[in-house]
Amino acid sequence: MLRPAHLVGMASLFDEPDISQDLLTGVRSAAVPLTGADADLEALIEGIGEARFVLLGEATHGTHEFYALRAALTRRLIAEHGFTAVAVEADWPDALRVNAFIHGEGNDPDEESALGDFQRFPRWMWRNQDTVELVRWLRHHNAAQPPKRQAGFYGLDLYSLHASMRAVVDYLEQVDPEAAQRARLRYACFERFGDDPQHYGHAVASGRASPCEDKAVAQLLELQRRPPLHARDADARFFAEQNARLARNAEAYYRAMYAGRHESWNLRDTHMADAADALARHLSQKQGRPAKMVVWAHNSHLGDARATQLGDQGELNLGQLMRQRHGRATYTVGFTTYTGTVLAAHAWDEPGVRRKIRPALPGSYEHLFHEVDLGRFLLRMKDLGEAASGLRERRLERAIGVVYAPRTERWSHYFLADLPAQFDAVVHCDETWALQPLDADAGHEEEDAPDTYPFGL
Repeated sequence: MLRPAHLVGMASLFDEPDISQDLLTGVRSAAVPLTGADADLEALIEGIGEARFVLLGEATHGTHEFYALRAALTRRLIAEHGFTAVAVEADWPDALRVNAFIHGEGNDPDEESALGDFQRFPRWMWRNQDTVELVRWLRHHNAAQPPKRQAGFYGLDLYSLHASMRAVVDYLEQVDPEAAQRARLRYACFERFGDDPQHYGHAVASGRASPCEDKAVAQLLELQRRPPLHARDADARFFAEQNARLARNAEAYYRAMYAGRHESWNLRDTHMADAADALARHLSQKQGRPAKMVVWAHNSHLGDARATQLGDQGELNLGQLMRQRHGRATYTVGFTTYTGTVLAAHAWDEPGVRRKIRPALPGSYEHLFHEVDLGRFLLRMKDLGEAASGLRERRLERAIGVVYAPRTERWSHYFLADLPAQFDAVVHCDETWALQPLDADAGHEEEDAPDTYPFGL
């Protein structure tokens, strides 16, 4: 999940870029108003063109409009433009249960049941009504398509260390019990640390335990050397290899958590980029043509880190890596909001509640877009013309993850960015509303006291 943004220099706190009338006029003339109809997406689809990797962001992990608009665009790309994969900021084994359901496999009777493996905090990120509707559409779409035209649902993240290790053993039990036993013995290295991988990372970082790195690497290498048993086994073997790769990288990630912020962030986003590339290669071979993929993740993962303060400080991200690896075959869309409500927790591992989003800070991109006064619009960076120079002056950009801290809004949720260099296009929704979660322990309303907003001093 998104972590709080780094602090910025005190000088930038009071040295806010101006919003000139020329800049407002330039942005307003380039903006494409969005009314909610699918027809509004034509300009965005035209901008995507022949791109194979369409990265769809979000400024928060709990906003209905972001999910709904991404779903509408995803449906069009799948139904009309040959996209066959939805890859999301979620764990590989959890998403595979959904993938089985949308292909008419598995034992789940309905969409909500298929989302049942999303139990790790924050469940609402995928266990919500908008995801249910997308999964339902994917299943209906696939039922009418030949196998090579069907779409899949996949996870790119690396938190599921234990679930992925179990999945590797389960696969090997079916095809080679002796290899399964070797995998069990290797993965047993993690058993004494319990179910929370952070306990493993802390024990190794503090010198109280030796790392299990060699065991995880050895298991991945053995699985990679193993050819599929037959054509029907190709998917299952690839899925197992992805789980083994995830276990190897998760082991490194949980150790890196105690070594420094940049190292763990960079390892995670590199894993997501590598997972996307491995999936694209597998699907391309399976389908006999270059695979096309839609990626859903937070703006902080998909907007090119090189265009941000965070990149200056040593971070890279998934969007940057995909651009570096695939060039113009990558098209990145950011999503922003000015105010409204969001589903977010007060602290890590606490229930998600509907929270009021403070109006965006003066000097931010979100405040600029509010002043454009179009409600909801698309801005393609190539359409900006002379307005691009004014928009490229670094401004504050807001990022809300699964935790929202309005009392320290300025420090916790803003960083400096060059938006036109960060994204190919941006969709701005001035007022947005919280996701509708599936679980009863999330979603009730709660109002945050203003205190010393926005500085929290």
